[in-house]
Amino acid sequence: MNSWKAICLLSLGIIFYSYLGYGIVLYLVLRVKRLFVKPTVTDTLYEPPVTFMVAAYNESAFIHLKIANTLELDYPRDKMKIVFVTDGSTDNTNAIISKYEGISLLFQPQRNGKTAAINRAMTTVDTEVVIFSDANTLLNPSAVRELVKHFAHSNTGAVAGEKKVIAQQDSGTEGHGEGMYWKYESKLKQWDAELYSVMGAAGELLAIRTSLYSAIPEDTILDDFIISFNINKLGYKVLYEPKAFAMESPSSSLTEEYKRKVRIAAGGFQSMARLAPLFNIFMYPKITWQYVSHRVLRWTLAPLCLLLLLLSNVVIVFNGGGYTYTVLFVMQLFFYGAAYTGFLMAQHQMKIKYFYIPFYFVFMNVAVYNGFTRYVRGKQSAVWERAQRSVSL
Repeated sequence: MNSWKAICLLSLGIIFYSYLGYGIVLYLVLRVKRLFVKPTVTDTLYEPPVTFMVAAYNESAFIHLKIANTLELDYPRDKMKIVFVTDGSTDNTNAIISKYEGISLLFQPQRNGKTAAINRAMTTVDTEVVIFSDANTLLNPSAVRELVKHFAHSNTGAVAGEKKVIAQQDSGTEGHGEGMYWKYESKLKQWDAELYSVMGAAGELLAIRTSLYSAIPEDTILDDFIISFNINKLGYKVLYEPKAFAMESPSSSLTEEYKRKVRIAAGGFQSMARLAPLFNIFMYPKITWQYVSHRVLRWTLAPLCLLLLLLSNVVIVFNGGGYTYTVLFVMQLFFYGAAYTGFLMAQHQMKIKYFYIPFYFVFMNVAVYNGFTRYVRGKQSAVWERAQRSVSL
């Protein structure tokens, strides 16, 4: 019985630390750091030459908006090259882009995936900074300025912008769940960067120092994740700039959102294998704790511990484990009951705050199990597998 209790309590501790405890500890560490370290002053007038790169695949429905938004960015036109990479596209994306002057179009008919397209496009970049932006996102006008100002400091290797999921009034549970999740993630990214560096940037908006880019394997699933950590491994920081943000609509359905989550999970396991040196705290003392706490636990132990917590709790309760474990078991039943209710409501396009939060939490962790299976079986392709998003922003 003591072994089951140990498993139960350890599982509960890991789950709490993975999703809440790390944020609490990180905040307390930053409170202490702020007493001794003054914030870095940033030169807001720094305007290096930049290449603004968009990788797109069959985005004809949205590409007009993306181009219009890009041309409205507040940055000297003579210092910003705009490049769209559309490898493998078979719709009208190329024809639409070709109508606009001042935009370079890179295209080859073979569909080898986003990573291969970026590797190929990067061989043409000759500016100090390159900014990656997804084709289905819109940026605030000052985004480029807010990102590149940080490169005035020589130890800045990359700067991640903020991702904002704009849920429509009629969007389902997946939209509101995704939006709340990214609000929490954005705060953690901000604190991560303040302590040392962002733990894995999102490709919706990412600026990097061009000289630090090295081609990554074409079968890479999470290219943005690997690119940012490769820069960390070279000894440079990846900063976070909330004043530069990319807005996108949520997935159009639960099926599309689940497909996206599974792909991310499969990519997470692939990334952990390829970034194995980051587990060595003696080699990367400034990164390992943040990396394991923010990323690794959520893809490995936390989902496993959810299952272990429930199973061990059941064994303890049915063997007369006492009041505390009974209360814990009842709380789990209520939580999963709320999650299931959220699932049923999501199928009918209904949303109630107190149900979609537990639903989305369980939803993400179930996707991790599926993602792990796909990674082990080698079933997750790195070729563009675009999740359908809601139509308007």
